[in-house]
Amino acid sequence: MLDFPRLLLLLLAACQALAQRLPSSFPHNYTGIPKGDYSPAWQNYFEVTHPLPNVTKPIARNFAGNIGVNRVGHPNNTLWFWAFEKEEGSITVGAGERENEPWLIWLNGGPGSSSLVGLMTENGPLQVTGDYSIVENEFSWNKLADAFWVDQPVGTGFSTSDAAGYVDSEDQLGQDFVEFLTNLVKVFPSLATRPFYLTGESYAGTFIPYITKAIFSTPKPPVNLRKISIGDGTIGGFALYEELSTVITLETYPEIIGFDPDVFQYFKEQEHLCGYDTNLTYPQHGIIPTITDPFTTARLFSNSEVLPRIPKKRSLSRRTISSARSSLSSRDLDDRAVEMEERRALLKRNLIGRPNGTLDPTYGCFLWEEMTDYAQNFSFPWTVGEFDAYDIPDALLPEVPSDPSVFLNDNRTRAALHAPIKEWVEIFGNPFGNSTHEGPGTNPFGDPSVEPMAFMTELATNASERGVHIIIYEGNDDSLVAHRGLQVVIQNITFGGRFAGIVHQERNLTYALFQNAGHFVPRSVPEAAFVFLREFILGSNATGFVDGTHVVGGEDSILAEDVMPGTTAIFYGHGTTASSLIIPSETLASWSSFLATATATAL
Repeated sequence: MLDFPRLLLLLLAACQALAQRLPSSFPHNYTGIPKGDYSPAWQNYFEVTHPLPNVTKPIARNFAGNIGVNRVGHPNNTLWFWAFEKEEGSITVGAGERENEPWLIWLNGGPGSSSLVGLMTENGPLQVTGDYSIVENEFSWNKLADAFWVDQPVGTGFSTSDAAGYVDSEDQLGQDFVEFLTNLVKVFPSLATRPFYLTGESYAGTFIPYITKAIFSTPKPPVNLRKISIGDGTIGGFALYEELSTVITLETYPEIIGFDPDVFQYFKEQEHLCGYDTNLTYPQHGIIPTITDPFTTARLFSNSEVLPRIPKKRSLSRRTISSARSSLSSRDLDDRAVEMEERRALLKRNLIGRPNGTLDPTYGCFLWEEMTDYAQNFSFPWTVGEFDAYDIPDALLPEVPSDPSVFLNDNRTRAALHAPIKEWVEIFGNPFGNSTHEGPGTNPFGDPSVEPMAFMTELATNASERGVHIIIYEGNDDSLVAHRGLQVVIQNITFGGRFAGIVHQERNLTYALFQNAGHFVPRSVPEAAFVFLREFILGSNATGFVDGTHVVGGEDSILAEDVMPGTTAIFYGHGTTASSLIIPSETLASWSSFLATATATAL
């Protein structure tokens, strides 16, 4: 029988212990979301002191919880953070102390993606493995600076929102973030004057410019912003980051089309008909013209199929070998391979036999979608796996799981991290409080705001005046937000100069292209990302800086053009039991010879 009097006493003792950790201004109707006047007295509450499940080794002192965004009429609108110190006491020092020591915030994209995905699969001190265990990350970014991972906009991850309180624009998102920072530095006063670095990836390429604009527009900014850093970011519009780079992707990974020159020429012609064959000249002569909106050229795809998720096999013809392929005999497999080649040949005749100067009526200018469909239906090993939009060499099916949801939805974890009572999900579906829709001029995520590229020249000018540096980097293996699109963004903010290999710097702009990295650069190449953080984001390494005709560190003539060759291995199979397709050197040499004549326009 349960001892109810004893349980009641234990519960009362727990409540008294909690009350001792809360500042006197904490309201009595505590529901898991702190409200009231923020001050350093809140540090004791936010400190994570209870053990985390499956975390068996000591970790840096850390703090977590929700902080309000001061939105009038929406008292439950908060952003949730998890912060890790670089050194014992470095976050909690007093105002004016350690004023030369940097601190950073990391944002994931989505939109609606929790930044805990970044913390636990990319650049945080705790990493979730394929068997859901938690291990230490030796390249965690908090080893170089006090680091905060923040769930935003409101409603994302462990952040909260009233039912009618979701952001209605990127400007509202930026204002919420400034108010969050205003309250955050009241809790941790030294952060107000220390150098602040705002970093993130993917759709954070939209968030960060708007947040930066909001900081610049604030008469007395709450933080001392020094640099913004965007990885594989959506700074331009949908067509720019998803469609425009398709041919560059095929030049980087011709395996996608089986090294077929005719199919390459087909995509090159479609690129030209869509106006995606932009010629980047350095220094540039005016800005790049408006990019063709693919929604004006075809209505093939439902909204869910153009969102940047792992693409599904759509029927250019019938599906290829099914998931039951393992039960087929070798003769069956041989027969299916012959059938597949026959269908590929038929499709190829239809592609290259179309009259010159005509756009494909089915795909229109959805070139990326057509490319991935081709790969999954006709190009081994994607015919027996999946096309990973974010990491081309990864054709594994299924993927090795990298899922922090079990850990984060454990009640012990939520209690230790002062998280609200809500289910944590990797991506919150409608962060703008609306339903997504498709059509000309629309954003497939329901984001009503103009893409940051529209005001990047003004933002770059204001950043330069304030001594704020802009850093843009890309993973060479990312097909979805591929590097050509961001090079167009750079072109359009009037920062010229010759392509200087893997790192290019001019005025207050740095551009870097990571080899052997996909969309999630710190996950693909954690050590390289760690060094880049140390040397270029937090540091001032001058490699790649263009000073007139001189480039610091020199130039690599192999990288003087627009394409960095991809890796020669494509991985496929089931999870960790992977095989690899190695491309023969003769095939690569033959393709290089073909490209020398097929790509007539050199930078």
